[in-house]
Amino acid sequence: MVQSMTTASSEPSADVAAAEEHDRAGRHLEAVDCLVAGVRRGDVEATTRLGKRLLIGDRAPSLPNDGARFLQEASASGGAEAAALLAVLFGLGASKEHDLKAALGSLVTAAERGWPAACSQLRVLASDRAAAVAPASPALWRQLGSTVDVASLAGAVPGASLSADPAIRLFASFATPEVCRWLIGRAEGRLSRALVYEALRKEVTVNPTRTNTAAVFNLLDTDFVCVLTQIRMAACLGVSIRQFEPITVLHYAEGEEITEHFDFVDPNVPDYDQELAAKGQRIATFLVYLNDDYGGGSTDFPRVSVSHKGRAGEALVFINALPDGSADVRTLHAGRPPQTGEKWIVSQFVRNRRVF
Repeated sequence: MVQSMTTASSEPSADVAAAEEHDRAGRHLEAVDCLVAGVRRGDVEATTRLGKRLLIGDRAPSLPNDGARFLQEASASGGAEAAALLAVLFGLGASKEHDLKAALGSLVTAAERGWPAACSQLRVLASDRAAAVAPASPALWRQLGSTVDVASLAGAVPGASLSADPAIRLFASFATPEVCRWLIGRAEGRLSRALVYEALRKEVTVNPTRTNTAAVFNLLDTDFVCVLTQIRMAACLGVSIRQFEPITVLHYAEGEEITEHFDFVDPNVPDYDQELAAKGQRIATFLVYLNDDYGGGSTDFPRVSVSHKGRAGEALVFINALPDGSADVRTLHAGRPPQTGEKWIVSQFVRNRRVF
């Protein structure tokens, strides 16, 4: 069972409690002011919360550099959650001096400070599987961290071609069983009806062509396991992880599906040029199959006669755009419904330009 990303804590400080009260009343600027006051008093929780808000512009200005700085301050003062969040930022290459080694070190620190999700991630990633199931102890987390081979976990794996043109490639040994179970567990409890972008109305809505559910992980929702998974995707594709949209876990209950569709930005939609200028083209889609104990549920490409029912741990990538960047309509595809059981899959969209 995957542990929660939160942990029980003592009563909040007066500044944090006041910020919560302001937020409940919709007074978000006043809430930020209270957190700033807490920062000045050395309140680790207030510093962590302010860092999180500024990092993604949550009811506050979007000031990611300042947000990261506050998280570093909170971690330096003993913050467990802040250390876990820094593992994500360091893994993404938040600055030149931070890398995967620094990220793993910050995750170990978070685990030693008692952050439950950090402890669970070390158990997922450790190569010493006997130690990974050992009872918790003060020395366990650093021991597990010493067995995590981040370079290997983030590196490319061999692939095989299912179609040369358009390119569709299969990676048979992409994710470990532990990583697959972790990603499913992270999505459970967060699922909502998957949405479809309606070009004419310029909004995402529920659509009968897509009946499955999904969990999207933004910068604060994600974790080091997700980041390592994305870095391995980037290595297999030969692109930068900064071209990735937020990672998404899809769930298909029995009978649920997404019918034939494209993943690229359709040149026939209104404001196509503006969309490309703002966000770039979706040039690739990377799928990771998290389980295989279901019937049916294949990924089909009817225009190139490719159909694949993934096995747990496999990954499939297909290129949505032609060499000149235009849409490749041969990549029409569908996620067929499971006839029995349920299907879990990671979906990662890749743009042709940096998105973060």
